[in-house]
Amino acid sequence: MTDITAPERRRPWARRTRLGVDLAFAVPLFLLEAGWLALDAVYGYGLDVWAAQGAQWQIDAAGLAYMGRIRALLITALVLAVLAAISRARWTVIAHLLVALLAGGALTAAQHDWDQRHAPPPGCVRYSANC
Repeated sequence: MTDITAPERRRPWARRTRLGVDLAFAVPLFLLEAGWLALDAVYGYGLDVWAAQGAQWQIDAAGLAYMGRIRALLITALVLAVLAAISRARWTVIAHLLVALLAGGALTAAQHDWDQRHAPPPGCVRYSANC
């Protein structure tokens, strides 16, 4: 008797993604995400602050919107890294994790800047009436 095997199923995690296909996705996506991060810092946040003309509430709104956009990019990069890991596309995973590191660093810097600008004056009790 001969063993008849079932036809091979095409699951994304069954085989490693070919190097050419992997790089064809990794390089453009890395450039797109890193470019979006840099251009958003300059044109998204920078021009919003410039257009605020010193109005603190507009500067604060621009800062919060910028942090929200970075957070969205960070989540998107991590989700795409998981999907690439399921497809066993090594270079795409690495590219998305690098973008996630860049976005995490930018988000940390933006939040630190926000905390420094909104810190109470020294010697101020946090819940007193004059703070």
